[in-house]
Amino acid sequence: MKTNTDELLVFVTVIDSGSMTAAAETLQQTVSGVSRTLTRLEKKLDATLVRRTTRRLQLTEEGELFLARARAILAAMDDAEEAISRRRERPAGRLRVDAASPFMLHCVVPHVKAFAALYPEISLELTSNERIVDLLEQRVDIAIRIGALQDSTLHARTLGSSRLRVLASPAYLAEHGEPRDVEELMRARLIGFTAPESLNDWPLRDGRAAFVTIKPAVSASSGETIRQLAIDGGGIACLADFMTAADVETGRLRTILDDALEDVRQPISAVYYQSESLAARARAFLDFLASRLAL
Repeated sequence: MKTNTDELLVFVTVIDSGSMTAAAETLQQTVSGVSRTLTRLEKKLDATLVRRTTRRLQLTEEGELFLARARAILAAMDDAEEAISRRRERPAGRLRVDAASPFMLHCVVPHVKAFAALYPEISLELTSNERIVDLLEQRVDIAIRIGALQDSTLHARTLGSSRLRVLASPAYLAEHGEPRDVEELMRARLIGFTAPESLNDWPLRDGRAAFVTIKPAVSASSGETIRQLAIDGGGIACLADFMTAADVETGRLRTILDDALEDVRQPISAVYYQSESLAARARAFLDFLASRLAL
C-alpha cells in the first residue's frame, strides 16, 4: 500500500514540532489521530521511523532518510500549487517571516490585517528572534535583518534605514537631570545590549571620535525590552527611530544630546533564498511592506 501526502505531512510535523501533542495542535487533529497516522505509515514502510520515549522522540536511521525525502515531496507539492496560483496571478500558500521582536511588533504586526485583506490566500507565519537565524534550519522564508549584512549566498532586498537616537523618559530626566554632554552621559544610568557589543557604541561625538562605548548599568538582549525599560524610567537608551518615533511623538520618551548626535542609520533588509515557488508570495509581502514603511 502506497503512502499518501497526509501521512508525510503528519510525520514531518511531528519531527518539526518535537512531540505528538504539539503536532496535533499544529495540524488541528487529536493526539491519538496523529499517533495512528504515524503508526500506519511505519507499517506501510515496514520500518521504524521514530523511537518514542516518555521524554522525547528520536529519529531512526531509516527515519532520517525518509524525512529528507518527505520534505522534498511536500516542497514539490508546494511548488506545483504555487505554479497554478501564479497562473491565476494570485499569490498563495504559506509564508514564514522572521524578525527581531521590535521590528515585528512596530513594523510588521500593524500591517498584517491590511496584507491579509489584499492577499487572503497567503498564510503568514511570524516568528521573532533577536539573533540571526539559519533560514533552512528554522524553516524561514524571509528574515528581516537590522544592520549591515554579512557576505551571504542569500538574496537581499533593502527596505530602508532607521536613525539611531539617544532617549530617556521625562520621568527619568526630571529625577536625575538631563546630561549636557557625553561626559555627563557616562555618569548616568545607561541601558545597553547584552550582544552584540557593537550595539553599545553610541553615535555621539566626543572630541574627534564619532562613537562612544558605553558601560550599561542594565543590559538586555532585545531592543523592545530596552525600550520598555527606558519608558519606565529605568535609564537612558540608544534605539532606532522605527521603534521609538511614536514614543517621542506622544511624549513617552525624549531625545537628548541631539547636538552631539551623529547621523547614523541602521540599514533594514529582507533576506531570503531564491525559490520559484516562493517568489510570488515573497514579492507580494516585500512590496507591500516597503510601501507601508516610512524608512
